[in-house]
Formats: sequence, structure tokens, C-alpha cells
Amino acid sequence: MALDRFITLSEAAQRMRTSVKETRSMIKSGKIKGGLLPDGAMVVSEDTLPKRKEDLSEYKKYSHLKGVGIGINQAARNYVIPKTTLYQWYKKSYIKSVGRNGQKVLLNEQDVAYCAGVYHLFSSQGRRLFNSDGTPYSPKNGSLKE
Repeated sequence: MALDRFITLSEAAQRMRTSVKETRSMIKSGKIKGGLLPDGAMVVSEDTLPKRKEDLSEYKKYSHLKGVGIGINQAARNYVIPKTTLYQWYKKSYIKSVGRNGQKVLLNEQDVAYCAGVYHLFSSQGRRLFNSDGTPYSPKNGSLKE
């Protein structure tokens, strides 16, 4: 059995980009796991912190593409993904825009490559692939492979 690793309340708040007060209420509501040290300081279990897609190794492996603009049509061809799927991901903010070239929206190619990797690993028609924050969806009852 692995032991939980704990970090300070302020470090947890910083990682989640929330206030210390909000982090404390997340502990009280059970959203994240916390504890008290003998001196009264509150700590948070690192394993229960919500993950951001930017922190995932699957996302970081495409860091060389960060900020590189790619059009939807080109991305669809390069990554073998339907244009409508890419457009939906853009609308849901899983893929960010890095600007425009005339009428063409330029997508962040790092986001495209990351989403394409998840898509090709777990996709089947109608399957949910992402949580609202862009991290890969993981059903409560098991793995995506099912």
C-alpha cells in the first residue's frame, strides 16, 4: 500500500490556482483529502489534487508544438481526425486558438496533438474522451478501454 504524500495548504492552493480559503473548503466538503499536523497546520494529499491537462506527461511530450498555429483543415489531415471533431474540441476549449490568419482560426498545435493522441488511443463513436477541463475522461467504474 502506497502512502499519501502531503503538501502545505498554500502550495495546494497555488497548484490549483485557488485561494487558501477555497482550498480549505474543498477539504471540508471532501473534494480533496486533507490532514492536520501536530502544530495545527493543515496539509493536503497531493494525490487528490485535481490534475490539469498541462501537468500531464501526455501533454508535455508535445511541448515543442506549443504556440504553433495550425488551421482546422490542415490539422484534420495531419492528425487524421474529422474536422467536425476538431471544431467541437475548439468550441469546448480543449483546443485553444493562437490567433487568426484572415478568416482562418489557428489552433494551438500542442493541444491538437495531445487531443489526437487521446482520440486515437481511446476513440469509438459516441465515446466521451475528455473531462470539461481537457483531461482524459476516466469512468468511475473502470477504464476507457471497456
